[in-house]
Amino acid sequence: MSRPLSDQERRKQISIRGIVGAENVAELKRGFNRHLHFTLVKDRNVATPRDYYQALAHAVRDHLVGRWLRTQQYYYEKDPKRIYYLSLEFYMGRTLQNTMINLGLQNACDEAIYQLGLDMEELEEIEEDAGLGNGGLGRLAACFLDSMATLGLAAYGYGIRYEYGIFNQKIRDGWQVEEADDWLRHGNPWEKARPEYMLPVHFYGRVEHTAAGAKWVDTQVVLALPYDTPVPGYMNNTVNTMRLWSARAPNDFNLRDFNVGDYIQAVLDRNLAENISRVLYPNDNGWLKTAEQPLSSGHCRDVLGVFQAARSAWMGIAVAIQLNDTHPAMAIPELMRIFVDIEKLPWNKAWDITKQTFAYTNHTVLPEALERWPVDLVEKLLPRHLQIIYEINQRHLDHIASLFPNDVDRLRRMSLIEEGGTKRINMAHLCIVGSHAVNGVAKIHSEIVKTQVFKDFAALEPEKFQNKTNGITPRRWLLLCNPGLAELIAEKIGEDYVRDLSQLTKLHEFVDDDLFIREVAKVKQENKVKFALYLEKEYKVKINPSSMFDVHVKRIHEYKRQLMNCLHIVTMYNRKPPRAPRGPAAPGYHMAKMIIKLINTVAQVVNNDPVVGSKLKVIFLENYRVSLAEKVIPATDLSEQISTAGTEASGTGNMKFMLNGALTIGTMDGANVEMAEEAGEENLFIFGMRVEDVTELDREGYNAQEYYNRLPELKQAIDQIKSGFFSPDEPDLFKDVVNMLFHHDRFKVFADYEAYVKCQEKVSELYLVSASLGMGRLLKPKIRERVCSHQR
Repeated sequence: MSRPLSDQERRKQISIRGIVGAENVAELKRGFNRHLHFTLVKDRNVATPRDYYQALAHAVRDHLVGRWLRTQQYYYEKDPKRIYYLSLEFYMGRTLQNTMINLGLQNACDEAIYQLGLDMEELEEIEEDAGLGNGGLGRLAACFLDSMATLGLAAYGYGIRYEYGIFNQKIRDGWQVEEADDWLRHGNPWEKARPEYMLPVHFYGRVEHTAAGAKWVDTQVVLALPYDTPVPGYMNNTVNTMRLWSARAPNDFNLRDFNVGDYIQAVLDRNLAENISRVLYPNDNGWLKTAEQPLSSGHCRDVLGVFQAARSAWMGIAVAIQLNDTHPAMAIPELMRIFVDIEKLPWNKAWDITKQTFAYTNHTVLPEALERWPVDLVEKLLPRHLQIIYEINQRHLDHIASLFPNDVDRLRRMSLIEEGGTKRINMAHLCIVGSHAVNGVAKIHSEIVKTQVFKDFAALEPEKFQNKTNGITPRRWLLLCNPGLAELIAEKIGEDYVRDLSQLTKLHEFVDDDLFIREVAKVKQENKVKFALYLEKEYKVKINPSSMFDVHVKRIHEYKRQLMNCLHIVTMYNRKPPRAPRGPAAPGYHMAKMIIKLINTVAQVVNNDPVVGSKLKVIFLENYRVSLAEKVIPATDLSEQISTAGTEASGTGNMKFMLNGALTIGTMDGANVEMAEEAGEENLFIFGMRVEDVTELDREGYNAQEYYNRLPELKQAIDQIKSGFFSPDEPDLFKDVVNMLFHHDRFKVFADYEAYVKCQEKVSELYLVSASLGMGRLLKPKIRERVCSHQR
């Protein structure tokens, strides 16, 4: 097989990444050398590859700055409606290559770096992934920023500048080990600190009520320091802003009674204040989560500035604030506090503006993921905000009581404050009551939100509830990560699809074009060879690029059912050999770590088996992140989307894989439903229970033992895990996993196991047929249609 083209070689063939002009190349080289000398104070004798990356990043940023300033000047002059996208996560990944692509500088930069005797791919790999997110919610926010800039909307992202990401995941002896994600240790050339816009954020204290209104006094102040990052649109000269807040202690923080003996403690106390933005916490941490809220609500001051420009009307239509899930919910009482306490607006007027301004995106149907904050914690940290929430709730319940007299149970269900045990604030209820629109993130999810999760609220205001199916940006998830496929598509249908993915329907006319199908298959194979080389280098494991790359990329959570995939792997192992060679991969609470350990333990046995090891490889890709996704996704043949129907809100990984030519095996859950509608259900491998089946099984009662007794291969796999076959040194290692599957499995792995295995058999049959006959040739129409859908 011929060597796959490098990204740099491939880019030179791609016009949609910009024209190589001698003037552009010369200017980039001058900028590179200028920044190497004057910004980094280095020359070529002592400069390191990281210095070269920094010099290139600054040279590219120079091309952003003029556009950035002009965009903001245009917004100031034209005063368009502004969009504030408020999210506590923005999973941005790397910035350099995305910026070069969106500015049309990719090819010119490649040529400039080549002429300077450097390797562009090596420089791109040096950049750290921005540690600002943890999963799909954060990546959705990043894609929205890119898309809004490409559409030329006056949009701003607001969030927290975490100094440390969630963690760097390492796998040692099969166990997850967490290491600090110090993504800022070498600096960030893309951000600009704005100390002149630093804002005071208040905590603790008490509230005085006077004739002039409420006054929050004796507070402790933390300063919110904004850092601005440019967000370029694709080839349109628009550059929007992502503003992230960092906590800083004021100079007089706990130093009013300063003496030498207290100095060390005073400095330590400053550090406690600044911990608010120190680390991205994946798990609940009540104090930090509550403290993050007002810090991230600095956008309310910006909103206030827009309102004040039209103060005579105080119309709430000047801006829109989108709450990306419940994490930024405290922005609602914060804006009310500004209006009522500072601007002295009457409550009803302030509330009308607030509701017109906010909209809320719900990202989950799982009860444990809907945030509920202890009242006593909020009362301690943010006493004025709690008073405002109580007032909102009282007026809300008075309205419900007027519509449904004597319906005490309805009042309890719809209250913002949950009584019984520890009093808690239901943050989702606060978001619904305080917003003019509520959306789910896929058609099936939005329906569940209306008919189950928030049915009382939807019955009261049905027009408020909408669907906005998640999406992805094709700039990063095709043009950047899969240049070969991007160019092939552009050659056939033009370049407009980069801004408008609906243009991809034009590819229908090439379903029977054998040459085009072969070219697409060639690109897929090149991506697989390249990824195989990466695995050999980074993981010291060889895989056959001709095998099926079966990939399961999800946060480790029981509802995403990595365990079902693992049971299928054990089943394939027991069949010796599996019907089609495969190379599965997966990315990591107590159960989550046990699942990771189980996958790696099974992998150890499977990969070293003399019969099966050459046919089936199991690889757990540690520290999965955006930059790794950009390598995995273009090489994938089969995308695993196997959550229990009715549990996955949407998914965006499913979209990324399909956009890059992978077939989907999955349940009718999340956005899989709409993907099946769009592509044709016959072009996906759909299996298992539908939502109504899950509901019926819940009503009847799920009995895992029944499936275990009826399905011999399932029984064999479970017995092997339970007996220590995969962990002979610790036979009882996975007893908690097995016990959960039998007695506490809300997500019904056993119920879908049989259908999943049979569906995987169909996948293997198709892969073997397509491999033996040549992709897209001599196949029966339905099979051929599936293969073409796979390779598009």
